[in-house]
Parts: sequence; structure tokens; C-alpha cells
Amino acid sequence: MTSDLATRIAAAVDERPAALVELDGGEMGTVHRVDFADRDSLVAKTRDAPLTVEAEMLAHLADARLPVPDVHRASDDLLLLEYVEGESRLTPMVERDVADHLAALHETTAQAFGFERDTLTGSLVQPNPWTDSWVAFYRDRRLRYAAEVAREAGELPTALAGRVEEVAADCDALLVEPDAPSLIHGDAWTNNVLARDGEVAAFLDPATYYAHAEVELAYLDWTGTVGDPFFERYDARRGIDPGYESRRDVYALYPLVVHVYYFGDPYREELAATLARLGY
Repeated sequence: MTSDLATRIAAAVDERPAALVELDGGEMGTVHRVDFADRDSLVAKTRDAPLTVEAEMLAHLADARLPVPDVHRASDDLLLLEYVEGESRLTPMVERDVADHLAALHETTAQAFGFERDTLTGSLVQPNPWTDSWVAFYRDRRLRYAAEVAREAGELPTALAGRVEEVAADCDALLVEPDAPSLIHGDAWTNNVLARDGEVAAFLDPATYYAHAEVELAYLDWTGTVGDPFFERYDARRGIDPGYESRRDVYALYPLVVHVYYFGDPYREELAATLARLGY
């Protein structure tokens, strides 16, 4: 058992853990299941980025009735969450349940795009100033911002950064303004969805803000998390604009650039291929 972590958990909940079991999903820090003698298990997360941000995102999603783990304690360097049993295996039945939940979530709207505070994707800050125009928000606060961060880190070559900027400059022609800003989970890929008995048990690790709902669909598509059962159900519940197909790759550029920033190759190659497919 990690004695320092166990001591910190004991101070937070007034009971020393009986065992700590490391879980998957700790690329940006550590994640442990915390077992106790006399209470239900918890999940303990640690990382360099402030975990109070994740706690606030989870609370916001819970208010919107998305199934997420309850927050038990939150500080910048330690987050204690409800332990939810489940597995990240998305059968067609689970995909349809994911669609139901996200279609309902996307009906939660705001007056502008952004969020009440900056959020995180992994440990990278997502700037969320309230912005009336979705196209301007995505262009400046997502695409250009991520490209600049990745370029300054030495991960995004100048030539690729220039091609991303060409797309950004054309966003007015490539994208559309949605009817309203929709609340999105922001990082709903396979490992962040726990399922049990054919239903979603919990969505994990959000990167929340108010956006064009198509960004969520494009991310699910890009990560290969879902297929036809999801999209058919979502379309039946909320509708998918036929123009989504032409915007999907534009929206894939943001997570691609973020992955270039974190992981470098092979995402540079995929970014280049996506840009080429868009004609840039």
C-alpha cells in the first residue's frame, strides 16, 4: 500500500484504507480503488492538475442528470469518488443507452458557448470564456489554442501548425452556428464509459463545456467508441443534421492536436491525413 496516499485518504474520511488497488486510467496521474473494513470502496485520484476542476465538472453533469460518480472529497491534489462497478465494453445495447443519455444531456443549454470556469482535458487547460459565436469559440479557444500549445511544446511542426491555421481561418465557411449551446461531457470515449447489465453505470473523466453537440458526436466517432447503434438511436432521439458528415473531420482536429501535444507520433501522421482529407 502507498503509505502517503493511505494517510491522506485516512485524514479525509476518518478511516484508514484496508487496501489500495491501482486501476487503469492513470496516464495523467494515479487512480486507485480504496477498500475499507467498514465502508463502501472509493476511488482515489491524484495528479498535478487541480482535481477540484474535475469535481466541479462532475457536479455540473450530475445536476444535468448524467450518471457520474458521486464526489466524496475534493482538493487540488486528491479526489475521492464513489466506486462504480462496471466495464468499458460497449455492446449495441449499451451504445443505445449512451445515445439516450447524451441526447438528454445535450438538451441542457446555456446562453453562450464556454463554461463558468476553465476546464481540463487531461491536464491541459481548456479556456472557456463565454462567447456568443460557436464558430469563433471553436476557432480561437479550441483549434488555435491547442495548436499554439502543441507548437510551443515542440510537438507540432511548423508546417502542420500552418495547415491547422488554414482550417481555423476558414471556420466561418466550414462550420455552422447551432440553435443553442449544448452541455457536453467532452471526453466520452470507451475507457470513460462504465457499463453494467446492458446500461451505462457511469461516465468518467469529463472535459465539460457548452458547445455544438456535434463536437461530442465527432469525438465518439473519431475514437471509434460507438457505431451505428449509437448514431441511429441518437438521430431518433435528437436528430443529426446531414451536414454533420462534412464537419466531423473539422471537429476531430481539436482532439488530434491535443493528442499530438501529449503523445507526438503517431498522431502527427493522423493529423496530417485528416487535414489532407479536408483539402488542407
